[in-house]
Amino acid sequence: MKKLTYKKAGVDIQSAGLFKSKIKPLVRKSFRPEVLKDIGGFGSFFSLAKNKYKEPVLVSSSDGVGTKLKIAGLANKHDTIGIDAVAMNVNDILCTGAESLFFVDYVAYSKAEEKLLLDVIKGINNGCIEAGCSLIGGETAQMPGMYKPGEYDVAGFCVGIVERKDIIDGSKIKAGDLAIGLESSGIHSNGYSLVRKVFSQNELKRMSKELLKPTRIYVKPVLSLLPDSSIKGIAHITGGAFYDKIARILPGDVDVKIDKNSWPVPKIFRLIQNKGGVEEREMYHTFNMGVGMVLIVEAASAQGIISKLAKSKVKSWIIGEVVEGKKEVRVV
Repeated sequence: MKKLTYKKAGVDIQSAGLFKSKIKPLVRKSFRPEVLKDIGGFGSFFSLAKNKYKEPVLVSSSDGVGTKLKIAGLANKHDTIGIDAVAMNVNDILCTGAESLFFVDYVAYSKAEEKLLLDVIKGINNGCIEAGCSLIGGETAQMPGMYKPGEYDVAGFCVGIVERKDIIDGSKIKAGDLAIGLESSGIHSNGYSLVRKVFSQNELKRMSKELLKPTRIYVKPVLSLLPDSSIKGIAHITGGAFYDKIARILPGDVDVKIDKNSWPVPKIFRLIQNKGGVEEREMYHTFNMGVGMVLIVEAASAQGIISKLAKSKVKSWIIGEVVEGKKEVRVV
């Protein structure tokens, strides 16, 4: 009778152990002083500096990269996908005014080269360094039969912190406030299922440099503006884009009117629109169109905030205004 082993079933525990030993020195580069132990235990330890906060509130997020992974596979380029995984999470909790503390990842695959996996982890670690948070643990799961050889999935979980009094929830937004749009680095990590319908495999591969630009991480530039009581709401422009994500932070008695001619729309979005015959509203409901984050601020503070963002090398524009309404977004 043939003797089966876990390795013959498709899971190589020894190789997995060697891989983890290789990433230990890598992830240490992202460790903040609060990290107590190396990765590899049954849990990850992060010490909260009690004397630093009066009334701390923890904020969490979990997200992945979606079908942008298909483009990475097509181009065989995997060193920036991890940045996307981090960005999708840290940018979300930033919308509450929270500082990112630590991040844990989840990478799942059936069979993949070690270099591919290392590239993914390097990207995650680089994203954490850019966001100022620590990569303190995660899971690299080999799952035979779940994915085609060379394919994988990546997601993450982030925890941040904010003083209760400094939480930004949009409740103070009122008519007369302005919307500031922060420049995106490209498509970011939403809308790729539509992108993959518009372009052929050859076109996707040819355009992969543009399509794989990592999601911009806004943490440090925006945190440098806080605490600033004139910033009343922050929206990360991801799935649902302008219509859904900005509406999420609005009180029930106001609308936001976005002027779509107030910033330059990158060529990639018009190419998608024209080649795919995508309606204008659908574009602004699916893609960031060149604006990856929106701040709702007091009108008197808008120009000062734009100037401060410029010092952080982030282009921004006044792209709209808050008007009386019923919690809706209008793109005109």
